[in-house]
Parts: sequence; structure tokens; C-alpha cells
Amino acid sequence: GATVFMADLEDSITPNWFNQIQGQANLSDTYERTLEFTSPEGKEYRLNEGKLATLIVRPRGWHLEEKHILIDGEIASGSLVDAGLYLFHNTKLTLSKGTGPYFYLPKLENHLEARLWDEVFTFAEQELGVKNGTIKATVLLETILASFEIEEIIYELRRHMSGINAGRWDYMFSAIKKFRHVPEFLWPDRAQVTMTAPLMRAYTELLVQTCHKRGTLAIGGMAAFIPSRRDAEVNRVALEKVRQDKEREAQDGFDGSWVAHPDLVAVCTDVFSNVFEEGRVNQKHRKREDVQVTPEMILDFQIPGGEITELGLRNNISVGIQYIAAWLRGTGAVAIFNLMEDAATAEIARSQVWQWSHHPEGKLDDGRQVTVEMVQSMIPEELAKIRDDYGEAYDEIKMNQATDLFFKLVAEEEFEEFLTIRAYDQLD
Repeated sequence: GATVFMADLEDSITPNWFNQIQGQANLSDTYERTLEFTSPEGKEYRLNEGKLATLIVRPRGWHLEEKHILIDGEIASGSLVDAGLYLFHNTKLTLSKGTGPYFYLPKLENHLEARLWDEVFTFAEQELGVKNGTIKATVLLETILASFEIEEIIYELRRHMSGINAGRWDYMFSAIKKFRHVPEFLWPDRAQVTMTAPLMRAYTELLVQTCHKRGTLAIGGMAAFIPSRRDAEVNRVALEKVRQDKEREAQDGFDGSWVAHPDLVAVCTDVFSNVFEEGRVNQKHRKREDVQVTPEMILDFQIPGGEITELGLRNNISVGIQYIAAWLRGTGAVAIFNLMEDAATAEIARSQVWQWSHHPEGKLDDGRQVTVEMVQSMIPEELAKIRDDYGEAYDEIKMNQATDLFFKLVAEEEFEEFLTIRAYDQLD
């Protein structure tokens, strides 16, 4: 199986009070080996006997709040609540089990945010009476501005750094968010902006080079495919794409990668095991001195041959609404069209629809201009398809809430920084 398991308190969880606190209880139960769950259908889940995967925890990003806790009358930081509760209840416990308190830090935009995390970790170590450097963190590089400060981020977290991981959807989302007013920047369907696109190649190769230069690990992006239990051909094609993606990462010098589903672990493990030199468990010796990345390459938004299609527009509408509805119901990780989707997918989906409908060159490949009115006309048609797919599971109330929120986000002239901030107001 996988050597590391990421427990997510951020993009793949709905941050209602129950979920966040139950998540913390689950983390403690994991170390006590008492974690169990029985589904409404009667299926039982429990931890395997023997050695467990190393557990890392993703707290909420700095932009998210925890409205159920007030400190001196002010709403608490979601990041500090998640990290603080986990450290207080589990630091000594993790050390007694031969592991430690390990984190996966999302949404960092610059070295100052990394410095803040370092100050939090150092303070916690002092308060808990453990040595400096006990807490370790992997940084998720998923904002385009952070690509200009990889070395600085590593430096700020040098006492706690374990590696940097490459993001995809959130990285693209951040590019649209930060450069949406650049006239020549207009992306095609998101499926066409692959990890082999010029700017994605630039930042991932720079990531590997910088991490290895500074002696830390470079971790590849997530394979989001969820195997189908009904269509063997879908699985065959998708697994081959996953293998090709992981082979590219391994050849680029990444030290590992991650996947959304246990069935993909063997593919990923096999690829990296084959590329590691005998006796090595990573590729940190590969300095990638051949890589020469310039700022202009990181900002090269061109996608040769890219097109905006009606299918891509409808997919963004459908996926965005389906995900937001699930999120409002309390489920933050959702399988849609055989892919495991979290908030990052909804963000890039609604961002693309916003960009296309607000850009003068936002035209479909057949020449039609993408407008807010076009989007509005497509929504009922996509909802009808969703209703057919869901059947009795279709939640009219949440789907209507999600539709209203999605349409507001794409219709407004001003771009909303994070949909989860707006959606959080609708949670109890």
C-alpha cells in the first residue's frame, strides 16, 4: 500500500463544526488504533493490522476562518484551529508511536506565509516541550506566485521542511485569479491545460530543481481517477494515462507522487521503484542542472491548439454545481465522472466560466461568444442531466442553493477570491 496517507481538513472536507471536530477525533483514534466506521448500508471499516501508513494532516489555508470559535471577540483562524487541536492532542502520542506531527500546508502564496507557519510550529514545540524541528511540513505549491519564491519558502521552513508537492487545479485557478485582467490571457478547456503545458512544465521542473538543490523532497501531483466497477475499458484507458503521467514525473526527477484511490497505488509505486537507482529511496541526487526556467516561462499562458468547446463549458457548469451541492450537504470529496473532485475542481470550473464570459475573446470553437446569458440557458439543461443521473438521491434544496451560488460567482463583474468563503456563510 501507500507509505503516506493524507488526512484532509481543507479542500476535501466541508468545514462544518461536526466534520472538523469529528476529523480531529478520527486522527487521535488512528494513533490509538480504535478508528472504526460502519456505513448506513452496514459496511464496516477498520484499520489493518500491522504497520500503518505515515499520517500527514492538511489544515485549512490562511484564508479560511472557524466561526464557531471566538478569541477576544474575533473569529478564529481555521488554520490555527486545525493545527492547534491536532498538535495539542497528538504530538506526544505520535512520538510515542515512532512517528511525529506532520503537516501538508495548502495555498501558500509567498515566503511570509511560510514564515508564519514556521513561527506557529516553533511556538507549539516550545509550549509542548519537544525539540525544535519535531514538527515537519510538506508545502503544496498550488499558487502561481509561490513559484517565484520556492527557495524563500524552503528557507523560511528550513527547520520543519520535508518537501514540496506540485498542485494542478488550484495552480490554474490561482493563475486566472491573479492574471485575469491580462488581455492576452485566455485559457481553453481545462482538460487541455495538462501538466505538459509550457507553464506547468516550467514550474514543476523548477520545483524539482530547487527542492533537490536545497536538499528536500519533490512530490508529484495527484492522479484523481476513480476506477469504474462497471467499465473495464474506461479503467484500462485511464490507468494507462495515470502510468504515463507518473512516468513523466519520475523521469523529471520527482521523489514520489500521490493518488486519490488505493487501486492506483500499485501503478505509482511500480513506476517510481523502477526509476530509483539501487539502494536509493528518492532522487535528491538528481540536481536537474539542465533546467533553465525564466520568469517569462512561468507566465507563458499559451496553450498551443487550445480551444474553448461547448462540451468543456457544460462540463465546468455541471461539475461546479454538483460539487458545491455536495459540499453544502456536508461532503467535500466527491466522485464526478470517474474523478475524485475537491474544492479545487469547483474553483477552476467556476473561474473558467467567469473568465470566458467576461473576456471579449471568450468564444467557443464554433465562433459563438460565451456570455452570462449562454451560461444561464445551459444551467437548466445540465441540471436535468444531473437529476437523471442522481435519481432519488437528487437533493432539490441543495442543488438549487448550489446553482444560485455558482451562477452568482460567474455572473458578477468582480471575481470572488474563494468560493468556499462565500459558501461557508451558508453552513450552520
